Amino acid sequence: MEQISKGLEDVNLKWTKLTSIDGEKGILKYSGYKVEDIIKSGALVEEIQYLFLYGELPNKKQLFDFQKKIQEGYSLPDYVINAITNLPNNSDSVALQMNAFAALAATVPYKWDKQTDRDVAAKVVGNMSAITAAVYRHILGLQPLRPESGGSYAESFLKAAFGKDPSQEQVDAMNTALILYMDHEVPASTTAGLVVVSTLADIYSGIVGSLAALKGPLHGGAAEAAIAQFVQIGDETKVDDWFKQNIITGKSRLIGFGHRVYKTYDPRAKIFKSIAVNLIRNNPEAEKMFKIASRVEELGIANMGSKGIYPNTDFFSGIVYMSLGFPLKNNIYTALFALSRVTGWIAHFIEYVEEQHRLIRPRAVYTGPADRSFVPIDQR
Repeated sequence: MEQISKGLEDVNLKWTKLTSIDGEKGILKYSGYKVEDIIKSGALVEEIQYLFLYGELPNKKQLFDFQKKIQEGYSLPDYVINAITNLPNNSDSVALQMNAFAALAATVPYKWDKQTDRDVAAKVVGNMSAITAAVYRHILGLQPLRPESGGSYAESFLKAAFGKDPSQEQVDAMNTALILYMDHEVPASTTAGLVVVSTLADIYSGIVGSLAALKGPLHGGAAEAAIAQFVQIGDETKVDDWFKQNIITGKSRLIGFGHRVYKTYDPRAKIFKSIAVNLIRNNPEAEKMFKIASRVEELGIANMGSKGIYPNTDFFSGIVYMSLGFPLKNNIYTALFALSRVTGWIAHFIEYVEEQHRLIRPRAVYTGPADRSFVPIDQR
């Protein structure tokens, strides 16, 4: 029988200049730059968004012009906001993002063009900020606020979401989170979007496809699930008994541990943990979750590290979002993931359509019955 690769594991879908991963050594690079070095530099997320779309880091003028293009996307048509607010506020946050981008796909003319793709991409990144802020406020029963031009991408988003000026610590943490989640090669959501745009469907439809894949609990939702796991434990003094009963004896999955690519500590998880250490001081509930998570981490590594199973990026990211002030509600942490990942999605779309375009049309290995005679319905 012909062989297939279940889940397309180890199948190379495209060439890319965007992201490289060494899963054995735990190294993640964006266009040749180690993610740790990017974070240490204090770079704005807009600089890395520019890197993904243009292949090089911007100078000051290029960054200023790029930020202006992003800010053009902050203004959304009323019907896009209505696509969010007309739905119940107990709706899934990622589905609300999908609805907003589907509205754009229905109404904004788009044709792939190397001369304009990146200008449109910058505006779409701005669209995602405005959409995500509106989604967050809607699920809390609040009127949407438009992100303001002038501030950084992270600052403008937080101000539109919370309706007040964020602290510099919050801005820096959000900026870092946006960089860390920006891209990770071709996981399910990126692959889904690539299948869509390989038909030359518009960029907005590609994002809808990516969001639909992200909505599934095997891809998105891990940050929420990790927090839910810590909530279930309840207190750091109960971690050891819980771990023995559920993970050692019960053989349940330890949420936030393990990765299809990494066989060591996910470098993004280390950075998220370092951010959480500083942020939890202002949030007692997040501090409680962090103490539980830290003990779970110790036990997880002690019992699973020899098998190449370590914390992944979602293990601590939910605690960072909680510390920033986002409640565990309506899948909002996954929507925040999408706010960051939209740049990676679009960059992959552009790279594929402009440089490697071919309709993605795989085959299947048939395993059903051989020849059968068809019997009319009145003879069955």
